Amino acid sequence: MKCLLLVDIQNGFCSGGNLAVPNGEDVVPVANRLIAEGGYDLVVASQDWHPADHGSFASQHPGSHPFEMGTLGGKAQMLWPDHCVQGTRDADFHPGLDVAAIGYVQRKGENRAVDSYSAFRDNDQAALTGLSDYLLERRVDVLDVCGLATDYCVKASALDAKAMMPGVTVRFIADASRGIDPAGVEAAIAEMSAAGVRIVTSADVTGAN
Repeated sequence: MKCLLLVDIQNGFCSGGNLAVPNGEDVVPVANRLIAEGGYDLVVASQDWHPADHGSFASQHPGSHPFEMGTLGGKAQMLWPDHCVQGTRDADFHPGLDVAAIGYVQRKGENRAVDSYSAFRDNDQAALTGLSDYLLERRVDVLDVCGLATDYCVKASALDAKAMMPGVTVRFIADASRGIDPAGVEAAIAEMSAAGVRIVTSADVTGAN
């Protein structure tokens, strides 16, 4: 069973969004091509789905500003602009994404007390989303991961997939992903590769020249 995991391809992470990734919307046509031509048995998507008072928001820490380091639950935490608040346009999938092809949506980040980069578990690794069980029950043996942003949620999802689903081939599709910081993207790709995640392109998946 071959599965495509689309990570957080939401308005909030694209141009005009509250936490826009540079050129984030560029992943949409690549993702749609993968859906159409990648030979997937299953397409799933994660969706940041924060309460308005989520503890990772700088607005919840008086005197703090977005992109400063703060603390959450006693641990270091990057403080973000308010983004992907439940029920808002910012949290919606990008309108160009072929959402009709998505068979399952895994929402994350609903617990205000902990951030959730990964589609599989919270950052404290205590609470699981249930996505790994869902995929394993469907006998997924190849999982391709792409989306936004490479150096945060995509990396965390790929690493957790590798750690939580032994025996499953996990691949990161580089050109179907975008990151926040170029150096962070380079480091993320190196970390994923070192963990056994295969680094591929959409052409590798679809067989395009």
